[in-house]
Amino acid sequence: KLAALFAEVLRTERVGLHDDFFALGGHSLLATQLVSRVRATFEVELSLRVVFETPTVEALASKLEGAQRSPQAPPPGLSAREGAIPLSFAQQRLWFLDQLTPGDASYNIPTALRLTGHVDVEALRRAFEALVARHEALRTTFREHEGQLIQHVHMPDAWTLPLLDLSTLPEAERDAETQRRITEDARQPFQLATGPLLRTALVRLGSEEHLLLVTMHHIVSDGWSMGVLVRELVAFYEAFTQGLAPTLAPLPIQYADFAARQRQWLQGETLEAQLAYWRQQLAGAPSALELPTDLPRPAIQTHEGAALSVRIPRSTSEALKALAGREGATPFMVLLAAFQVLLSRYSAQDDISVGTPIAGRTQAETEGLIGFFVNTLVLRSRVEPEAKFRDLLAQVRGTTLAAYEHQHLPFEKLVEVLQPVRDPSRSPLFQVMFALQNAPTEALRIPGLTFQQVAAEAHSAKFDLTLTLQDSPEGFVGGLGYSTALFKHGTVERMASHLLTLLEAVATQPRLSLAELPLLSSEERQRILVDWNDTAVPSPMDVPVHVHFAQQAQRTPDAVALVMGDATLTYAQLDARANQLAHHLISLGVVPSARVGLAVERSFELVTAILAILKAGAAFVPVDRNAPVDRIGALLQDADVSVVVTHQPFASLLPPSGVRVWLDARARDIAALPTHAPEVYADGDSLAYVMFTSGSTGRPKGVCVPHRGITRLVLGSSFMRFGPEETWLQLAPVAFDASTFEFWGALLHGAKLVLAPPHSLSLEELAAQLRHHRVTVLFLTTALFEQMALHQGAAIAGMRQLLTGGDVMPWARLRDHLALIPDTSTLVHAYGPTENSSFSTTWSLKHDTRVDGPVPIGRPIPNSTAYVLDAHLRPVP
Repeated sequence: KLAALFAEVLRTERVGLHDDFFALGGHSLLATQLVSRVRATFEVELSLRVVFETPTVEALASKLEGAQRSPQAPPPGLSAREGAIPLSFAQQRLWFLDQLTPGDASYNIPTALRLTGHVDVEALRRAFEALVARHEALRTTFREHEGQLIQHVHMPDAWTLPLLDLSTLPEAERDAETQRRITEDARQPFQLATGPLLRTALVRLGSEEHLLLVTMHHIVSDGWSMGVLVRELVAFYEAFTQGLAPTLAPLPIQYADFAARQRQWLQGETLEAQLAYWRQQLAGAPSALELPTDLPRPAIQTHEGAALSVRIPRSTSEALKALAGREGATPFMVLLAAFQVLLSRYSAQDDISVGTPIAGRTQAETEGLIGFFVNTLVLRSRVEPEAKFRDLLAQVRGTTLAAYEHQHLPFEKLVEVLQPVRDPSRSPLFQVMFALQNAPTEALRIPGLTFQQVAAEAHSAKFDLTLTLQDSPEGFVGGLGYSTALFKHGTVERMASHLLTLLEAVATQPRLSLAELPLLSSEERQRILVDWNDTAVPSPMDVPVHVHFAQQAQRTPDAVALVMGDATLTYAQLDARANQLAHHLISLGVVPSARVGLAVERSFELVTAILAILKAGAAFVPVDRNAPVDRIGALLQDADVSVVVTHQPFASLLPPSGVRVWLDARARDIAALPTHAPEVYADGDSLAYVMFTSGSTGRPKGVCVPHRGITRLVLGSSFMRFGPEETWLQLAPVAFDASTFEFWGALLHGAKLVLAPPHSLSLEELAAQLRHHRVTVLFLTTALFEQMALHQGAAIAGMRQLLTGGDVMPWARLRDHLALIPDTSTLVHAYGPTENSSFSTTWSLKHDTRVDGPVPIGRPIPNSTAYVLDAHLRPVP
């Protein structure tokens, strides 16, 4: 019987019924027809939500029986208008928000209607006048009286319809002015205490073309209400132009009646029954969805926004509908599940809550009212990467239907009762919204005139992201709205592209696990895996480091290689001393690939020892003097070190076993050895050093770095300028891999390397070193850079090339530093683990570089590749 009834209505209305047709706040005469027929036939109070969300007729029948047994909506009827009229829960929240941010226009509901044909301006004005007289909400204002919020309904009055004539302007100028007027009207705030909360204007574009601007505040309206307004406006206009009396049926109640009735009904056991479900459903839900943003999240949430057009091809849309049918779900559920997968992948969170609007008009007498009825549901899903999409869809289906059964609790009341941790930078309980509206958008026509809604450009965003879709003959279409305080247009554009790729995979391969569903198109995959990693450049990486140094010493023997205080050492002197020590090490049994401990403070002897160990074909294992004795012993044992090159300051820190090469005690003997290089074979793959990680995440690990790891860093790289004209400061501890960059960045290019004093320098001492030695190249850890920028900004602003990295870079400090440096200077933000020889990626900044958010780690340096993978080792966007 029910199926036959539906078929009759559909045939009469000549439209097709889709799942979720009326689910999320759209407006349609068809819906009214369907619901009224069902009510009359089955004699039940029927929720529109039940009609359009239930996937099968059998399930709908059981819902109807349940509705007959236990009505779950406020009883119908007028409220007693005695005393002050309270606000509904939703109105109360908007009133508080308006008090917090006066002048905020983000809760304006603007629309623009293009009128084509002859316009009777007086009849249109009278139509608005009649509309305002019919709907009390349109002549209501709000104020506080004796500590209580009340709404005041004003008596009907004459309506003014301003007319702006732009028809005489040139077309281009007219279009620009029209758009400006639309934007200006949409952004003009309302005064809730004085009103009116409906604003209209008519713009004449030509003799047969006008633009009607209609803006209401959300506190007296919603998306459905706009549909009511347009339909009734057209009906009034048609009557007035034909000299007839309007024939609209009287409204059974007004919005004030609904607000009072809601307050009376939603308390006690009724309130607790609704709350019990939501308490259980949202227990333990994360307070925030941590999406990666382009810009730092403001301390106070702003509502400036924009929107990007989204279009899902018809073939994909039809496949998604077919999937919904096979799984006993609706397109809304399929799209929501896919959107939650996208959010999960972007945030790396598996507990995702998304808000969704619901019409909130569960009684017949509210269907034709203008007012703020729309409610918000929080739909929470656990997105398990190993689960199939079909499993997630089943979960979303159950969650959605259960939420519809408990839709009568206003979102505002839910927030009030649950009392989530309030964060003024975010909306409570959810920060992303999804809405699917399938209501038809055909133009309304009367003889001689058509009304067509004009798509308005979004300028506000109530949430971080809002995905709004609508069914159309071309497929699902809509927009992805976003907060411009958080996201840039290009990021949201890519996000929409990833959603489309994901939906295409869902439509064709729903049995894939959620982790396997792709986000990347083939073009983007090619770009981030291949094109961005095409970094190969000619570089002599097969030649070991010490050979490169010897060649440099032959080219510039008399150039100063090392400076410490007032002492200097030339390239020829350093090469000769290193050769002598290498011969000594070989005489002690050091063989190629052996690991030799290096326990020497910053000095000429330290650099000599490093070179000598390499020239002997061995690898050095640096020791940090500040490390505990037990750690030093454990690291030397782990690296299988039997020979340690050292001097007296380290005597008490080394374990008693093994061979010691005392540089200070044996200096005279070593100086008597040959100054030519020993004949030892090594190549780019030979081990150069073993450096231990900090152990902050477990036991320290020895990282084995070959010669090619060093030469790849400083030879053939273009992320900075290497050359003999530079003066470097060697500041990093030798057991920290930044020292690798400092030593060889200077010494393999004939530059001057200034060795800082071995003790920990104060900021003032460091600044004095930079000035005294006229240092041009400096590397600072992120923490030290921040302190120097704060206290010794002028000293580091004088660097021709300043490199920093090792931690998250505070963007504000970086921005302040860039303002100080000259146009000829460069700041390089570098990133790289010990395993990858100091730097993996770099990002260069100049004086005029704009920095207004998280500082990027950049792109891979030459002869390096970089991939960002998820927990399942799949490339991420």
